[in-house]
Amino acid sequence: MKNFENVDAILDFAINEEQMAVDFYSELADASKTDDMRQVFMEFAEEEIKHKQQLLKIKEEGFYTLEKEQITDLKISDYVVNVKPTPGMTYEDALILAMKKEKAAFKLYLALADRAPNAELKDLFLGLAQEESKHKLRFEIEYDEYVLREN
Repeated sequence: MKNFENVDAILDFAINEEQMAVDFYSELADASKTDDMRQVFMEFAEEEIKHKQQLLKIKEEGFYTLEKEQITDLKISDYVVNVKPTPGMTYEDALILAMKKEKAAFKLYLALADRAPNAELKDLFLGLAQEESKHKLRFEIEYDEYVLREN
């Protein structure tokens, strides 16, 4: 991970990561074969937009609060093989890709929390990690219900 010179550099990095997540889920939505699949990915793109807006607000106003929650980890993403995005990918592959992406985002925010220069920024990144953990759980539940139970 790169070294950051100040809080704004950390926030800019996180804002960019959120925009990349918006783009990722938007592309998955555009490539979706069904309306249900498209809707799921558009909802995630919208959530990532909210994260980006939170970060922009924090950068502008300088504060942030989020209630801490305990999020269950089904660990399904630990046991599925990596897949690459392809045109016309299956729903199963799209879910795997999304789980892996959310897990990576979770780890990124934990790493940023460890490097945060103050308690407020650390709490921000822990809160964002928590949100990414929720997203991963939603994809794992979807995978469990629509892939694992069918096999």
